[in-house]
Amino acid sequence: MTLRWEAFLDRVQERGEYDTAEEAERAARVVLALLGAHLVGQVRAELAARLPEALALVLLNPLQAAEPLTPDRFVRATAAWIEGATEQTAPWDIGAVLSIVADAAGDQLMDRILFQLPPGYDLLFGRPPASHRP
Repeated sequence: MTLRWEAFLDRVQERGEYDTAEEAERAARVVLALLGAHLVGQVRAELAARLPEALALVLLNPLQAAEPLTPDRFVRATAAWIEGATEQTAPWDIGAVLSIVADAAGDQLMDRILFQLPPGYDLLFGRPPASHRP
């Protein structure tokens, strides 16, 4: 199921408690550009197919990452790219976006996404660590 643009941004705005849709969109674009640099092949294509077209394009044409970012470095990179964000507020931005992404992806695709990412990303998606899942 593909989320519509407005529905996706409304959910990000609600979860992130942003004052405007523009703030939600800025967070979504930065987080998805960084995430897209870490995903490859069919997993990235399947996730893109479940996102609104404009955000799918961001995911499919990511910022280039020289190496996979650890969750901590992902947070720092997000803080650097979102105007006004700090390393303390960036996890909130990331969680607002990636929790919606996780909802759109569903459990099976999320397992495949997390397999491609360095350990610790489960928490950024608002999921319990793999070691704590039933």
